[in-house]
Amino acid sequence: MSDGHVLAQDALAFPLSPYDAGEVVAGSPAAGLASLATVGGASVGIWELSEGTVRDTEADEVFVVLAGEATVRFLDSGGAVELRPGSLVRLRAGERTEWQIRSTLRKLYVSG
Repeated sequence: MSDGHVLAQDALAFPLSPYDAGEVVAGSPAAGLASLATVGGASVGIWELSEGTVRDTEADEVFVVLAGEATVRFLDSGGAVELRPGSLVRLRAGERTEWQIRSTLRKLYVSG
């Protein structure tokens, strides 16, 4: 019995609602989102993006990749991060990014 403590038995199968994928650069990526909770003023949720490339302006966020493979390029600094399951990443509010998704990416995020 979870007494309301368990949000999902399987975060990889948790249903998502359609979400704006951002500025599409290549392909036809589809995005999904599920807001799970608010903890201490921070939003916690699951976000997913299918194959393709999009650009976005980020919120203040920490996330862990649950599934998929991608590269995130930080357009202002020129840096890049390779993502795979287990990657733990910090995004800063206002950063411009480009997400190149090679296999559907699903992440658990905390955003404030």
